[in-house]
Amino acid sequence: MRSPLTRRVRPMLAAMLLLAPTLIMAGGAKAQDQLVLRVGTDQKLETLNPWQSITYADYEMFSIQYELLVSFDINLEPAPGFADSWSTSADSKTHTFHIREGMKWSDGEPATCEDARYTYQFVLDVLASDDGYVGSGYLEPYLSSAGLESVECDDAGNLIATTSYPTTLLTQAYVPILPEHIWSQYSQQEISDATAEGYFANEPPVVGSGPYHAVEWVPGESIRMERNPNYWGTPGVPDQIVFQTFESVDTMVQALRSGELDYVRGTGADQFDALATEPNIRVAEGYANGYTYLSFNTRATEDGYGGSTSALEDQAFRDALGYAIDRQTLVDRVLNGHGVPGTTHVPPYHVDWHVEPDNPRTFDLAEANRRLDAAGYARGDDGRRVDKDGKPIVLRLTWPDSEDHSADAQFIQGWFEQIGIGVDAAVTEEGALLELLPGPEYDDGYNADWDFYMWGWGGDPDPNSLLGLFTTDQIPQAVNDCFYSDPRYDELNTLQQQATDEATRKEYVDEMQQLFYDAACYHVLYYDSELHAMRTDKFTGWTNQPPDTGVPLFGFGYPGYMLLQDASAVPTEGPPTAAPTAGESPGTSPTPSAAPAGAGGGVDSTVLLVGALVVIAVVGGGFLLMRRRRPAEEEE
Repeated sequence: MRSPLTRRVRPMLAAMLLLAPTLIMAGGAKAQDQLVLRVGTDQKLETLNPWQSITYADYEMFSIQYELLVSFDINLEPAPGFADSWSTSADSKTHTFHIREGMKWSDGEPATCEDARYTYQFVLDVLASDDGYVGSGYLEPYLSSAGLESVECDDAGNLIATTSYPTTLLTQAYVPILPEHIWSQYSQQEISDATAEGYFANEPPVVGSGPYHAVEWVPGESIRMERNPNYWGTPGVPDQIVFQTFESVDTMVQALRSGELDYVRGTGADQFDALATEPNIRVAEGYANGYTYLSFNTRATEDGYGGSTSALEDQAFRDALGYAIDRQTLVDRVLNGHGVPGTTHVPPYHVDWHVEPDNPRTFDLAEANRRLDAAGYARGDDGRRVDKDGKPIVLRLTWPDSEDHSADAQFIQGWFEQIGIGVDAAVTEEGALLELLPGPEYDDGYNADWDFYMWGWGGDPDPNSLLGLFTTDQIPQAVNDCFYSDPRYDELNTLQQQATDEATRKEYVDEMQQLFYDAACYHVLYYDSELHAMRTDKFTGWTNQPPDTGVPLFGFGYPGYMLLQDASAVPTEGPPTAAPTAGESPGTSPTPSAAPAGAGGGVDSTVLLVGALVVIAVVGGGFLLMRRRRPAEEEE
C-alpha cells in the first residue's frame, strides 16, 4: 500500500525545531542576510524523487522545482507551464503543446521539447513494462487515464501527444517535466525502487526548471530551497524557502506564534480557532478537496486477505453499519465544525460533479439494528451479533499513527456497541499499516491482515483522479484499498475519461458515485477542511488558490509563492489586486461567488459552511460545502 502520509520524526527533533530553528537547514550566515520563507508541515519530507510522491508535502516539493506541461493559475485554470500554449485537434485525439523557448534547467542546460518527450515516453514505457507503474504509482495514471498513446517532437519544438480516444484530461496531468540529461542515466528500477542498488533519490542540488530548487535535505525532517538562477519567469521575493517537519502540531503552532515560522500547514481545529484572533497572524480554511473515510476489507476470508469475519464481505452488513455513524457529531466534536458530513467519494468541492446519493444513510441506530437483523446477523446470549459462521463479530479498527483518529474511533466504538458489533480500536505505526493493507495481487508475499481502518484521500482540480482509485485494475496497485470491483463502474470510468461533452460526462460520474456509495466498501465520514495559518509581519500578499475557497500554499503549482511580498517593502498587508499566472504579470482576481458562513475576524479565506442546509441554499440544492492521500490531522 502506498500511503500519502509519512513517518514520524523523533520527538527530540521537534523540540530542536522549536528551540533552535536557525540551526535546521538555515544555510548559516548566508540565510541571515537573505529573505527566508520558513514553512512548517505535519507531513514528513521524505522524498525528492517525484515518482515516489504521495503526500501533499511531496507534491509541493516537486511542483516548486519542476514545471508541469500545463500548469494551474491562482484560479485553478490551465496556465502556461513548460508549454506556453497548446491546442487540440477537432477529434480531440491529437494535442499540440508549444514548448516555451529559451528555458534552461537550474544547472544551465537547455530545457527543450526533448525533456517533455522523454518524461511522457518514460511513463508510456513504464505502463508497458511488467510492473505497470513506477514508485508510488500515483503519477502515471494522469497520462494513462487520458489515453496517451504516443509522443514526439516536431521540427518547430512542439510536443505532439496522441491519445487513443478523445479526451480533455491532458491539460490536467500532474506530471512534472524532468531533465532528460539527468534522469535518463537511471533505469526504471533505479527510479522506482527505493531499495534497489543504485536507487536515484534525486538528492540536492536538484536540477529543475521551476522557481526554486532544493540545495539541502535531511530526509524526513527538512528541505532548504534556493532560487533557481535560470528560472524563466520573474523571481519570487523569498531568496530561500525552508520546509520543516514537526511531529507535534502544538510545537509547530508555537513556532508560528513566536515568529520562527512564517506559515504552517495542518493546524488542529482548536489551534486554528485560537490563531484567528491573534495579531500578525491570518488563518485560511480551504474547502475539502478530499475526505476521511472508513474502508472495509471486502475480501476478508478469501485466501491472502486476513479479515476476521465473513460479514465484511456482505454489502448488507456494511450498509447497515453506515446507519450507526453520526457524521454530524464527528464534524461537530472532532473537527470543531471545520468540515461537513460525508457521503460520496467526489467531494462537494467539485461543485459541478458532486451528487448526493439517492438513498443517503442517516444516523439511526434502530434502522441499523433492523437491517442487521434482516441480513441474518443475530445477537448471541451476550448481546454480541454473530456472523453466518456463528462467530461473534468483533472488528479490528485501526488508523495510521501519522493521523490522530482516536476521537473518531471512540465514537464509532460506542455506536457499534449499541448495535451488537464489537470494536477493538488501536493505532498502527504507519509503515506497519502499509504492510498490512495490500492483498496478494499487489506483490508476492503480501497478505492483507485487517478488518476496517480510517484514512483519507485528496483530489485534484478535476475529479478524475478520485474516481479512478476504485477501478478493478487499481487493486494490484494497492490503491483500491477496499478491493472494490464492478464491471459497470470500470466501464463508466472509461466513458467519463473519453467524454468531451460535460453534460454527458456528468451523467457517467453521477452513476459512478451512486454505484460506489451503494457498495458500502467505504463510508465517507466527513469532508474535513484544510486549516492553514501564516504570519503577516514578514511576508504579505498571501493569496488563496482558488481565492474564494483555497489556501495560499500546498495547492496546485507554485503561484502562491510568487505572489508574496516583503512586508518591510510595502506599507500595508493584503493580497495583491492581481492573481497572475506563475511567472507572469498580474491580472484581475475574481470576486468570490459564494462566501461561506463564519468568515471574518482574522480569517483569511472564507470559511466552510458547517450546516448542510445552509450550504445547499448557497448553490441551489447541489453544493454541501485535496491530491494524494490526505494530510495528517494530528493534533501526523
